[in-house]
Amino acid sequence: MDFTAVLAQIKPKLGCVTDNLALIEEHIQQAISAKADLIVFPELALTGYFLKDLVPEVARRLDSPEIKRLVELSRDISIAVGIVEETDDYRFFNSALYLEDGAIRHLHRKVYLPTYGLFDEQRYLARGERFRAFDTRFGRMGMLICEDMWHLSSSYILAMDGATSLLCLSSSPGRGVEGDSLGSADAWQQLTSTTAMFLNCRVLYCNRVGYEDGVNFWGGSEYIAPSGESVVRARLFEEDAVEASIAEGALRRERIFSPMLRDENLFVTMQELRRIERERGR
Repeated sequence: MDFTAVLAQIKPKLGCVTDNLALIEEHIQQAISAKADLIVFPELALTGYFLKDLVPEVARRLDSPEIKRLVELSRDISIAVGIVEETDDYRFFNSALYLEDGAIRHLHRKVYLPTYGLFDEQRYLARGERFRAFDTRFGRMGMLICEDMWHLSSSYILAMDGATSLLCLSSSPGRGVEGDSLGSADAWQQLTSTTAMFLNCRVLYCNRVGYEDGVNFWGGSEYIAPSGESVVRARLFEEDAVEASIAEGALRRERIFSPMLRDENLFVTMQELRRIERERGR
């Protein structure tokens, strides 16, 4: 079906869950007033990114008052939002929630935790262990959190599981400034475009902005059509909320014109992966 999505490119405050919840709710109410169907927030929108030892303090269980409030708001608009999740066995995950019709429809825990350069996620967080597509009012979707998308198998698995839309929640720092060009923005734009084109799927990418520990997050949230074309893109380095009108007909046309997924041979892929697993295990 056709639907309208808002990419809410916000600037969360590090460790300030109450303030961030108020900011998130403000954007939700604006999107509801604009009659949008879905709103997507960045990775760790509820907490900020460079948390380190703050992780246990800002983590929330799925039955916490903050999550319950977001679930309640999803009666009027579907919501994708990033949190630090605490489990019953006191593990902490970089998680993304998809909320719809007053319920948690899907929970994705970040699988690939970067621990290089600026990043130290694996020191403080547990790793997710699966990628699963899920059904929504707008068709079948898949969720990725930032680094997940840089592993090509992640998007491939979701597409083979039937996802026609990929939601990527991100906290990507700005790096590689050369004149008017920003290396991290160029790299992400190539990645999202290539992923959409080769998997014949939509990509909704939402990246945050603002400074933390001297690091500047660059924004540039965008909707990529199944053709690989960037349809709408948010500003760099500034808070922004852009609206994307997503037409089912565009997906249909692209899958007829370029039927890569139709011709994908999952049997061959699985056969060769099992062979590689056997040979590596020798």
